Amino acid sequence: MSLHFFSLAQLEILCKQLYETTETGVRLQAEKALVEFTNSPDCLSKCQLLLERGSSSYSQLLAATCLSKLVSRTNNPLPLEQRIDIRNYVLNYLATRPKLAEFVTQALIQLYSRITKLGWFDCQKDDYVFRNVIADVTRFLQVQTVEHCIIGVTILSQLTNEINQADTSHPLTKHRKIASSFRDSSLFDIFTLSCNLLKQVCASGKNLNLNDESQHGLLMQLLKLSHNCLNYDFIGTSTDESSDDLCTVQIPTSWRSAFLDSSTLQLFFDLYHSIPPSLSPLVLSCLVQIASVRRSLFNNAERAKFLSHLVDGVKRILENPQSLSDPNNYHEFCRLLARLKSNYQLGELVKVENYPEVIRLIANFTVTSLQHWEFAPNSVHYLLSLWQRLAASVPYVKATEPHLLETYTPEVTKAYITSRLESVCIILRDGLEDPLDDAGLVQQQLDQLSTIGRCEYEKTCALLVQLFDQSAQTYQELLQSTNSSTIDITVQEGRLTWLVYIIGAVIGGRVSFASTDEQDAMDGELVCRVLQLMNLTDSRLAQAGNERLELAMLSFFEQFRKIYIGDQVQKSSKLYRRLSEVLGLNDETMVLSIFIGKIITNLKYWGQCEPITSKTLQLLNDLSIGYPFAKLVKLSAVQFMLNNHTSEHFSFLGVNNQSNLSDMRCRTTFYTALGRLLMVDLGEDEDQFEQFMLPLTAAFEAVAQMFSTNTFNEQEAKRTLVGLVRDLRGIAFAFNAKTSFMMLFDWIYPAYMPILQRAIELWYHVPACTTPVLKLMAELVHNRSQRLQFDVSSPNGILLFRETSKMITTYGNRILTIGEVPKDQMYSVKLKGVSVCFSMLKAVLSGNYVNFGVFRLYGDDALDNALQTFVKLLLSIPHSDLLDYPKLSQSFYSLLEVLTQDHMNFIASLEPHVVMYILSSISEGLTALDTMVCTGCCSSLDHIATYLFKQVTSPSKRPVAMATDERFLHIMQQHPEMIQQMLSTVLNIIIFEDCRNQWSMSRPLLGLILLNEKYFADLRNSIVNSQPPEKQQAMHLCFENLMEGIERNLLTKNRDRFTQNLSVFRREVNDSMKNSSYGVNTNDMMS
Repeated sequence: MSLHFFSLAQLEILCKQLYETTETGVRLQAEKALVEFTNSPDCLSKCQLLLERGSSSYSQLLAATCLSKLVSRTNNPLPLEQRIDIRNYVLNYLATRPKLAEFVTQALIQLYSRITKLGWFDCQKDDYVFRNVIADVTRFLQVQTVEHCIIGVTILSQLTNEINQADTSHPLTKHRKIASSFRDSSLFDIFTLSCNLLKQVCASGKNLNLNDESQHGLLMQLLKLSHNCLNYDFIGTSTDESSDDLCTVQIPTSWRSAFLDSSTLQLFFDLYHSIPPSLSPLVLSCLVQIASVRRSLFNNAERAKFLSHLVDGVKRILENPQSLSDPNNYHEFCRLLARLKSNYQLGELVKVENYPEVIRLIANFTVTSLQHWEFAPNSVHYLLSLWQRLAASVPYVKATEPHLLETYTPEVTKAYITSRLESVCIILRDGLEDPLDDAGLVQQQLDQLSTIGRCEYEKTCALLVQLFDQSAQTYQELLQSTNSSTIDITVQEGRLTWLVYIIGAVIGGRVSFASTDEQDAMDGELVCRVLQLMNLTDSRLAQAGNERLELAMLSFFEQFRKIYIGDQVQKSSKLYRRLSEVLGLNDETMVLSIFIGKIITNLKYWGQCEPITSKTLQLLNDLSIGYPFAKLVKLSAVQFMLNNHTSEHFSFLGVNNQSNLSDMRCRTTFYTALGRLLMVDLGEDEDQFEQFMLPLTAAFEAVAQMFSTNTFNEQEAKRTLVGLVRDLRGIAFAFNAKTSFMMLFDWIYPAYMPILQRAIELWYHVPACTTPVLKLMAELVHNRSQRLQFDVSSPNGILLFRETSKMITTYGNRILTIGEVPKDQMYSVKLKGVSVCFSMLKAVLSGNYVNFGVFRLYGDDALDNALQTFVKLLLSIPHSDLLDYPKLSQSFYSLLEVLTQDHMNFIASLEPHVVMYILSSISEGLTALDTMVCTGCCSSLDHIATYLFKQVTSPSKRPVAMATDERFLHIMQQHPEMIQQMLSTVLNIIIFEDCRNQWSMSRPLLGLILLNEKYFADLRNSIVNSQPPEKQQAMHLCFENLMEGIERNLLTKNRDRFTQNLSVFRREVNDSMKNSSYGVNTNDMMS
């Protein structure tokens, strides 16, 4: 029974079941029925009846939600008159029922906002009917009740938020046009209105009763409105909130008056001091945005005056810090302090009248905050970012006024270091969460401290030496004592962990042009102490070790490597002199031997600890790249690794039943480093290569032996094989020279290739096995640095492609049989393997070592099999997934680019539904956020357009090719809208969006225009006519100039001319449309 025959009573029962029941089955049934209701023909009238006669708030909520879906749909949209009626009805409904349930009011305001946004450019009798926003709201504000005022302010707040947010169902270009028009026509008036209302609140001070829930609610909505106005995306940059400290608010020049008038800034500071702490975080959020106004809004004198008022306000808060005990207030205030330096220069800050007092107050506030490390730990980032920026500016400040940072920065450094050390004991005593376990947070704070600590570095070093010596001496005494407690040892290890991290950070903060011999000598003092501690801890590893301390050591070694190991470092550095005096390390080679010794020790004792193993191997990998590797190879410890890379010496290479298959990733890193080190002296020495490969040969033989019997230990076989292929992938990646890579190729082919094929056949449904095998094959066929160059008499290129084709076909045909996969497992079980197959096929097709013409010539179906498998895999993936998973989209679009370039005959021979799938995937990829995907789509589209143009202008004379060519042409002629839509999309991006790859976009555009000259003319006319009358002539001229001198061919010279014209066209169009709230009504173009 279709739901549009249901009565209101039945709908109300469904609402109750949806929102109130605790039984999942009943709720799902109700949800299914209500989805059907939303799609029913009389949904609109039933929604109105629910609003008028519904007995519960839930039925009103359902009506508002359904209406929002109706007005938002892109296919079969509601007529303009109906949308105007809904808008007016909602406003009247809200005005006559001010005391609805809050969630119902919110849903109705959301509905009003959605109608207004989507209809922003809709005209009725030359009137933009949805733009009378302030007039609509004034009705609510003029009524004396607080409830009506709250509704009015919430409408403006929600509308501002709605227009500011892009939604996925409508094109970004349309969103930006609406957002820009709203910004130019209404936003400043809304902001001014919110400030005036807030001023009234301030003026009524004593009469305002903020204990009254409705008055409290009104003030909160006003502050939200102000914040939404200031947080608006004024120029379409869509700033990422994670880069919070880099944010500049791009206030339009027309708003200057509001910011030159100090009363706006003063208003928010006054509000902060006069309203309850529960509301003041919103005030501080507004102040953060005001403090971030773009510098170019002011001239120098205006900026100095504005900054002076801002600093005065901050000083007043610091002098009365009571409200900062609220964590939300504290967090927002820390953000405000950070903006003082991100938006203003130190030279400007020191000229502010109260600067000495303010910097003292900020320093005291920072020190107190750091000492109370357990309070709001996520806010410390902003304080450290302020001091980091201040310290970094010291060498560049030209002002004569003192900056006083030499006084206060050491206090901040000391507070950070001592507070971290003091926290260790408390965390252990109270069982609190250890900040050292949050590696990302620790690293972020250390990066900031590295700059702060280098300011007045002598004081930092003296403090670190003193604290380190105290802790190290206590630690040594505890270890030597027979009756010391474990907790005391753990405390000292925790303190030493922080100190080693901090020493690594301050050494990493060394800037070559600003450092002195004295500072290098100080670095030497610190390094000596860490290396002495390492000797002590390493000597105890057989009995016990501390994982956190080891990770700190690795962080220290990484910083030390970056600064003091390499050809840029003066070997006469005072650091090396100090290492020689204290530890007898006379040169860089001896220091490198310490590095390698530590790496081997870690791999020996910490092989089962994944974090330490992976970081140790990363250090080895970093050492194997670049300058020192030639020296490394001569070290006996490195020769030991090259000759003994077995599980006997390195436990992480072992195959044990406890470890997870995915934990073997670090083996690839290990063998990449070993491969690089082996290549230094390998040359053409096949015996040395064979010797190095012995453990891997033994592993392959073991797997072959298992596969040859019917019954074998499957888990052991999987672990051995996965470890082996990860090792080989590391070696294959490192061998990027022809000589060494050919040795590897001859070793693996043909002897061991069948084992890899057998593994795919057996375990295709186990991604932990198949993904490493597929990735190895993708690496083997990748012609990196032209390493795959076979002799003219060698068939190896063709044989390698046959193996690739066989693996893709085997995996592809089997993975398609696994049936339904849950959405959350789709990528790991299926799409990841498919993505690697696409990468593999792309690498082999573009590797330039196979002549693909010979396959058809000799009746070999290897190429056809691989390409047909590609099609089957592609058709099994929904369009949305192609763009939802970045690695899949990159591998697919780069493969498609190669296919359209070199195998267009194959694309042309595909069934119509496959061709349409490929074209629609290109169409969607053109608007992808990933520039690499977008560029690949442009290139593929260019190849297709060029192919089509050739068929249209000079039909093939070859009878064999005629059928395929004509068929493809016929498909395109049956579906002209596909190519036309892509023409519209490309032109749209070039004209209206921030086109980051203009050259790539220009290449297919000429072919598309020449294939669709009539459609292009219509599109041009609709764009010209959508401009204001005074701009139409200029826009028409832009299009005329675009095609000036362009001939009707796709020769390179003609294309280059068009690309130049397009560059001028885009610049002129942008100039023409500036300061114009242009309204394009061509929905077919925008959507």
